[in-house]
Amino acid sequence: MSMRTIVILPTYNERENIGSVVGRIRASAPEADVLVVDDGSPDGTGQIADALAATDDSVHVLHRAGKEGLGAAYRAGMSWALDRGYEAVVEMDADGSHRPEELPSLLAALRAVPAGDSADGADLVLGSRWVAGGSVVNWPVHRRLISRGGSAYSRFCLGVRARDVTGGYRAFTADALRRIHFDAGESQGYCFQIDMLRRAYDAGLAVVEVPITFVEREHGASKMTGGIVAEAMLRVTGWGIVGLPKRFRKQPEGSALTESTQRA
Repeated sequence: MSMRTIVILPTYNERENIGSVVGRIRASAPEADVLVVDDGSPDGTGQIADALAATDDSVHVLHRAGKEGLGAAYRAGMSWALDRGYEAVVEMDADGSHRPEELPSLLAALRAVPAGDSADGADLVLGSRWVAGGSVVNWPVHRRLISRGGSAYSRFCLGVRARDVTGGYRAFTADALRRIHFDAGESQGYCFQIDMLRRAYDAGLAVVEVPITFVEREHGASKMTGGIVAEAMLRVTGWGIVGLPKRFRKQPEGSALTESTQRA
């Protein structure tokens, strides 16, 4: 059973990448729509996205007044998608680092019926760099250490099992987004991704990881900053302290955060 699917692409100054990424998504998963969420890019990314939408009814654009961060852009895009009845929502970077050609494997692992019903599949699928078969291309050593270290620290503090806690290539069912109250958080960057996974764990959702190859962007500048990393570490530490009592209680029957699962 296929689900009505949309891929959300947050953008800020991605004029060199947006056309190629949207084209690759449409070629790899022609059944999926695309929503570009542009934070008022001064380089004209939003106008390029408008031109793409004008020639393809499956491409949509949400213009925002200014740069407010990754988390805010995703929350706006998710609200837009749920209001219009989409059943599956995908997070993907607009810089080409997440390969659209791997989108079908994420969607294949996603649950096609509401959580709690008898069916194979997950409520949340993580595209993972750090499970068997996953990899990164053209990353310096310090980026690998930050990513692996952030995931390890988050697993320790929050008690989650996922190997790639900070990754941003993900597919949610609409039901999963509603159950984790995606619109209630204020986190940005890495921290937004950690917060979403933490909420999925707390809600007892089924989570699997599928291997991906992460390719460092060829055009434009990375949005990662030291402030984003610092925010993530501080918030994760706080969540870990607050949630410590829960980790010593038995999980309710039926809750599930699965072990990392590799899908072909």
